[in-house]
Amino acid sequence: MDGLKRYPLAQISAQLVLLLGMLGLQACGVDARGSEPAGSSINCPPVQKTDSAAQRQLRAAWIATVTNIDWPSKPGLPVATQKQEFINLLDALRQMHMNAAIVQVKPAADAFYPSHYGPWSQYLTGTQGKDPGYNPLAFMIEESHRRNLEFHAWFNPFRVSLQDDIQKLAPNHPARQHPDWVVSYGGKLYYNPGLPEVRTFVIQSILEVVKNYDIDAVHLDDYFYPYRVAGQDFPDQAAYQQYGAAHFPNKDDWRRDNINRFMQDLAQSIKQAKSYVKLGVSPFGVWRNKSVDATGSDTTAGQTDYDDLFADTRTWIRQGWLDYIAPQIYWNFGFPAAAYEKLVQWWSQEVRGKRVQLYIGQAAYKITNWSDSNEMPKQLQYNLTIHEVQGSIFFSLKDLLANPHNIRDLLSNDIYKQPALIPTMPWLAGKAPQSVAHLSTQQAGSAIVLHWQDTTNNNAAYYAIYRVESTQQCQTMLLDMTRKAGNNSTQEFRDTTAVKGKTYTYYVTALDRLHHESKVSAGIKITVR
Repeated sequence: MDGLKRYPLAQISAQLVLLLGMLGLQACGVDARGSEPAGSSINCPPVQKTDSAAQRQLRAAWIATVTNIDWPSKPGLPVATQKQEFINLLDALRQMHMNAAIVQVKPAADAFYPSHYGPWSQYLTGTQGKDPGYNPLAFMIEESHRRNLEFHAWFNPFRVSLQDDIQKLAPNHPARQHPDWVVSYGGKLYYNPGLPEVRTFVIQSILEVVKNYDIDAVHLDDYFYPYRVAGQDFPDQAAYQQYGAAHFPNKDDWRRDNINRFMQDLAQSIKQAKSYVKLGVSPFGVWRNKSVDATGSDTTAGQTDYDDLFADTRTWIRQGWLDYIAPQIYWNFGFPAAAYEKLVQWWSQEVRGKRVQLYIGQAAYKITNWSDSNEMPKQLQYNLTIHEVQGSIFFSLKDLLANPHNIRDLLSNDIYKQPALIPTMPWLAGKAPQSVAHLSTQQAGSAIVLHWQDTTNNNAAYYAIYRVESTQQCQTMLLDMTRKAGNNSTQEFRDTTAVKGKTYTYYVTALDRLHHESKVSAGIKITVR
């Protein structure tokens, strides 16, 4: 998923015709899946279900750091250049009305922050273990939150190196200090998930970030046990004999149990440290093929989560260990081996009625490979027809920024024309803040400046600004979100999109960090001069 593998080029057979409509809101306040309704200060009809799906969505992109896929553009850049590059990426996310960044902070048993569990990443300076001169993770979180973007810290738990010579690792690398933890497979080095001490070590390395940084989520991708290499078995026979053979006659069952134990322990540890930090996984898009398991998907994938990566995602969903799952459905409509629509439907059935949200991993990197230039817009439109789908994550950001088939423009100006709130997770801690008060407006040049009062002890993390045009009754626009400015009682927002001669009514709501929304403020009307 981080660019180290690519899936077979899809051949088009998509015959599903879906109109690429604008996802505008016909809503008043907030009333969407995973959320509570806003107050009734706006006297409008109830929210229509088709529109509420667009108003509450996770919209995110992966920012991969391994081999400098997305950031930094190359190792060894000056600190100021690295920082500006990242700021530019965040500003691009905001311009496309995204609301979360999935950033790879531990790509290969190294770190983008000072760590007791791994050396500094070589992708920062060009030399593994070399201090870059600042704390990239602290910087990235601060800048993301400044733009009201959730920050999901993305970890590759068991991958040690993309090459197989342990002596090439930094001298202080834990893998060199514990060579018995490490195996070589397919020309790469991995920590052995079959060793209990390895699983504990990896969990502690993740908790180091959870405890010390203000992240919103821990994110794992599809690398648990590595993808199978033809003719090679993962070299864990000694660990199997020591820890598994007596209880698991089948080694594959033991491997799945290792990852299940890891996931359960990680989930419990995160919630004990910070109950509001989410745990999400983005697995390979196929759990099992129907030919092997009647409950699997109608696919013929060469490798699967359950049988090859030993990632039993179904168990994780049913046990409630995850807060969200984002399968990488990287194929087009009608693709014979793994059709997009069949997999979206299969995963939606898996999460139905479960305490986990479903987002779709979208293959931005394959847009130019598909013969239908509208494949990605059709996929996003199709997602809105499936009740369980609550957002999308694009791999990767650089592919969106390249604007293939105008996808960046379509997101900014049409598909994601208006911002969206992130769905709430009712099983996590959090509650709606108190309403804001004393909303006022004034014109400053061509901008409309809003001020409101919020109590200093309110649990608001940010605010949503709604705007209604008087000439379009009940056409409420979620105009923007703005981060709470410290503990100031007076907050401010500038609407630079107001049009001269139009009359607007503004409303403001307060939201906590888990996106529970207050009742709306009293509205205030102004005509732009």
